[in-house]
Amino acid sequence: MNSSNDSLAMQRITGLVDENSFMEIGSYVTARSTDFNLADTQTPSDGVITGHGLIDGRPVFVYSQDASVLNGTIGEMHAKKIASMYDMAMKMGAPIVGLIDCAGMRLQESVDALDGFGMICAKMAAASGIVPQVCAVFGSCGGGLAVVPALCDFAFIEESGGKMFINSPNAIDGNRMDKCDTSAAGFQSRENGCIDGVGSTQEILGKIRELLGLLPANNEGDTYTSECADDLNRLCENMEQMKGDPRFLLGEIADGHAFFETKTDYAKNMVTGFLRLNGQTVGAVANGTECYDAEGNLSGTFDAALTARGCNKAADFVRFCDAFEIPVLTLTNVKGFKASMCSEKNLAKALARMTAAFASAECPRVNVIIGDAYGSAYVAMNSRSVGADFVYAWTGASVGMMEAGSAAKIMYADSPADVIAEKEQEYEKLQGSVMTAARRGYVDRIIEPADTRKYLVAAFELLYTKYAGVPDKKHGTK
Repeated sequence: MNSSNDSLAMQRITGLVDENSFMEIGSYVTARSTDFNLADTQTPSDGVITGHGLIDGRPVFVYSQDASVLNGTIGEMHAKKIASMYDMAMKMGAPIVGLIDCAGMRLQESVDALDGFGMICAKMAAASGIVPQVCAVFGSCGGGLAVVPALCDFAFIEESGGKMFINSPNAIDGNRMDKCDTSAAGFQSRENGCIDGVGSTQEILGKIRELLGLLPANNEGDTYTSECADDLNRLCENMEQMKGDPRFLLGEIADGHAFFETKTDYAKNMVTGFLRLNGQTVGAVANGTECYDAEGNLSGTFDAALTARGCNKAADFVRFCDAFEIPVLTLTNVKGFKASMCSEKNLAKALARMTAAFASAECPRVNVIIGDAYGSAYVAMNSRSVGADFVYAWTGASVGMMEAGSAAKIMYADSPADVIAEKEQEYEKLQGSVMTAARRGYVDRIIEPADTRKYLVAAFELLYTKYAGVPDKKHGTK
């Protein structure tokens, strides 16, 4: 049952949910305040359409702000309607999607509007880790309201009309809108760390549908598995040549070659996203040294090093996956840490966040070393030491404290060049090869790159029933 409302807010909802599945709730609600001529102003639905529908047959709760009503501003009743959607989503165990087009708090309602906004934030915090929260910014999302996309698990922004900011571009010292539009979709997607994708309205709504099709409905659900028509033992060709950009690797090993990347424009040296293996949704975290554009042209190169932004991106993603019991796959190819003034200011804390996220995650975890795995950077990337359930390595991978040449120069700093060269070869044989790590139990199996898919399918199938706690029992039987 659909509302007769033909506003952009309703059009966005109907573009999101399955045809004829949306049921509006609270359509008769209007603003209660009568101050500053509000009594003479029509406020249908108090500027926000709320209700529930289906996406691929699965329930979802939706709110969509209507900029044609008081510019979509948040007032008392507006906020109560959104808060009610959160209450219902948590009770029913269904995702919630917010479609944002809002000029901020309603000045005519002052403290009532502020209280309402605080109520929304509290509900979002309460729902975190219980049901997936997704939002998309189609119009303005400024000031304190910018916390809403940041509190969501996933956020998108419309490429032309979407604006997100804490301070407007002209309010930033030394900046002007024509110099750098810090509220623009492109800037926010690259810089703020909470935008997962940019596109047209249709593209964003399609991405939300695709994303929710990969996610469980709630933290107790098991609905993120599906039938797999792909060959479970399919060989993955040319993997070694593609390891610079793990997006290609993840697409190659995934069922149907489908990989859904998150935070696509932020910290591109760290790739996160979802794929299916034997129908099961798996979250992926991977180090990248290259990225390519839509035409397949090289668009960027990076050191095989961890950065503060990359670590924060990975930490947030792993924590989401663990909250919803989504297995995590890591593809490791890292030599150390980014050496720059900016990284030095932030990297220790970010690295600690990522290390803690992996170490505390109880969901199934598999690590594949696809290139170099050196030093404490490798340890932090879901190594056996921090609790990975299985660790595989490609033939030709390197695992150790550091590159053999650097190690030899440090240990034999005062020796002649021929001695250093000899010790480099000796170090590579004794301490730098993947076989050394495997002999010590830090790598479970050395595999050919082409066989990666079949080993991962088998690993996650075995880990499907993983239980992280100590199993309850009365006593043993012997």
